Amino acid sequence: MTRPSRRSFLKTAAVVGSAIGSTGYFVAESNAQDDTKKLNVACIGIGGKGDSDSGNAARFGNVTAICDVDSERLGAKSRKEGFQNAKSYTDFRKMLEENEKNIDIVTISGPDHIHAAATLMAMRMGKHCYTQKPLTRTIYEARKCAEVAKETGVCTQMGNQGTALDASRVAISLVKAGILGTVKEVIAWSNRPVWPQGPGKRVNMESFAKEGYAKAPNRQLADQMVWGKFDEISRTLQQNLDWRSWIATAKYRDYYPGLYHSFAWRGWWDFGSGALGDMACHQLTVPFASCGLKDPTWVRAKTTGHDFDIFPESSIIEFEFPANEERGKIPFWWYDREGNRPPQEIFSEYGIASGSVGKSGVLIIGEKAAMYSPSDYCERYQILEKGGKEITTDRKTREIEDPKLKEAIQNTDLAQKRGGNDVDNMWELFRAVLANDPKICKSNFVDRAGPLTETILLGNLAVWAAAEGGPNGAMGEWGEKVEWDAKNLVVTNLSSLKTPGVADLVKPVYTDGYRLD
Repeated sequence: MTRPSRRSFLKTAAVVGSAIGSTGYFVAESNAQDDTKKLNVACIGIGGKGDSDSGNAARFGNVTAICDVDSERLGAKSRKEGFQNAKSYTDFRKMLEENEKNIDIVTISGPDHIHAAATLMAMRMGKHCYTQKPLTRTIYEARKCAEVAKETGVCTQMGNQGTALDASRVAISLVKAGILGTVKEVIAWSNRPVWPQGPGKRVNMESFAKEGYAKAPNRQLADQMVWGKFDEISRTLQQNLDWRSWIATAKYRDYYPGLYHSFAWRGWWDFGSGALGDMACHQLTVPFASCGLKDPTWVRAKTTGHDFDIFPESSIIEFEFPANEERGKIPFWWYDREGNRPPQEIFSEYGIASGSVGKSGVLIIGEKAAMYSPSDYCERYQILEKGGKEITTDRKTREIEDPKLKEAIQNTDLAQKRGGNDVDNMWELFRAVLANDPKICKSNFVDRAGPLTETILLGNLAVWAAAEGGPNGAMGEWGEKVEWDAKNLVVTNLSSLKTPGVADLVKPVYTDGYRLD
């Protein structure tokens, strides 16, 4: 299609302008007709998060093609409103090649290991991209996606939907304006993983028990179980699963029911990025943007142990960030697995009782106060002085007394609302495309998503180097410290590390003809 001019976009904005109230927010459901309906969209991955991503794209655009390795899923999606005229594919490369002239936007919502390959191919064709978090599985891929986005000038957005929340944007403005004073430390903890992860969790024996097998079957039952699974694998591969397209860029391994596809891939080094990759792009949006958590100098971890194939059940990671114009060097701490969190003394110092600490959350500690959020997107938070006294602020900010803070929040670029934060994050990409302005997207690859993903994924290098856990699944000792040159994407102490394979996590080698560089 012909890209709308800025004048055309402004004309459209005038049509829907009646929906804007005195607050400057869009009414959630507007009846106004706008040019977004003319944008053509292709969707890669339509299950799980891809179901809502493709659905949100269909609200604003015309879905012309869909891709998924599961043909049953493709068939079901093709029967839904908004997808009935879409062509179906199991290989995204074929879809993009055959529909290159009829696509404006591509959504990428598959497993982490295909994010970069699909996103890079689309951007190199001049297509705007909405790619799920984490932007990529490895650090080099994140850098490459940001570079290609800048080179091509396409509009991009990462699917960390909390970025579109007004409250999260206000939180960023408050911290940047100094409500906490100079930032001294940042801490995050998560209840993930909620999928099988850790050595010994490859096969869920309880599922076999439900099928009539004992946890310690005799030879006859074992043979029955093996041949039963063999038949299931054969039927699945022959009837509805394009396994080679699912493997895509990764080194080939055989399919096994429930082990990788459809959701358990997050816990495998070859396909996912563990709990850190899953949730840190959400939880770190506010700290990253407000505290300058960019280009750490080193990272180390302790874990419950892993075997270099599947992620550990739990980890603690420490990053060190260099000083910048606003603060000195600071640590960032990450804790994953429910119940694995910072010492209670840290919370008690700010009047946060043990029973009120969220299963996941963020604590930004400054010299004057701390921002405590028990939510994944930092949209709910308290600003607490030591001892627990709360500094109250009007989240919409009209009543705030401090002139500096009031100005900061009033200048916050709030989202134009079309629905919930998930919908708004997608809508922001469509707005950017219509205005031909990539900067409208707050989680664009160049300024936010690429650097944020690089920062997060560095933590997995430390997890890899901390493979030895404690006895009986306990947390082990600190693993080797990984020293990092962010500018050149180089582990500077690689030659002295005893753990093999650390550098392989920086830049992957693609298989089967997929293109990285």
